[in-house]
Amino acid sequence: MLLTIDVGNTQTVIGLYEDEAQLGNGAGEGLLDHWRIATDTDRTSDEHAVIVRDLLDSAGFGFNVDKVALCAGVPKVLASLRQMIQRHSDREPIVIEPGVRTGMPILYDNPKEVGADRIANAVAAFDLYGGPTVVVDFGTGNNFDVISEKGEFLGGAIAPGIEISLEALFGKAAALGAIELVEPRNVIGKSTVESLQSGAVYGFTAQIDGMVERFRKELDSCTIVATGGLAHLIAPVSETIEYVEPFLTLHGLRIVYHRNQEAVL
Repeated sequence: MLLTIDVGNTQTVIGLYEDEAQLGNGAGEGLLDHWRIATDTDRTSDEHAVIVRDLLDSAGFGFNVDKVALCAGVPKVLASLRQMIQRHSDREPIVIEPGVRTGMPILYDNPKEVGADRIANAVAAFDLYGGPTVVVDFGTGNNFDVISEKGEFLGGAIAPGIEISLEALFGKAAALGAIELVEPRNVIGKSTVESLQSGAVYGFTAQIDGMVERFRKELDSCTIVATGGLAHLIAPVSETIEYVEPFLTLHGLRIVYHRNQEAVL
């Protein structure tokens, strides 16, 4: 079995794949189980081991970290996970970082600047849909990742995410309180809660659709794939999102893992 770990700034997503599962049959193909936990920079390697062991045990799987692929935008957590794996395995994890074979040229001014999760998403999206493709990842930031027809990472855009934007608003506006992020009854809100929900849902949807249209002007045409925690909220009201792949990053990690195994053989 292959353990995949995607460490985001706010949440960490863990997936367990069957080793025998065939690539190219979908991001969720062979995914035995998955979990989402809070990202905690103070968590030690032993604490990470306890959490991963408990999650695997709860799903009926043994604690095995011999085959691990991970990406992390939080260096301190990455270091802690490396220590966990080194303590419980004789094999090094495959980490998306400079020097690791991804199979995708990075056409950024400085390729080292590209977040590992963005690379994983791009690799997975091209595997599933070819190119040109735009991945919209709803996380702490809303990331737009653009892949060419040839399978090159062209670049993209980064904007503040929905939840972090609302948290900033609530922190500065004393009269406003936290809300449940759901689609409101109307675009024209009839209460403060509905007005906030309208601004969050339809406002960010307009951002997504507007950015996609600008990408299309440069690419002529492209496939739009959404992923991330709030993709399910925005995709139904978006006019441009075509596919939702909740396990896109994990699928990218699986692909990169296998490409690096093949490189050793």
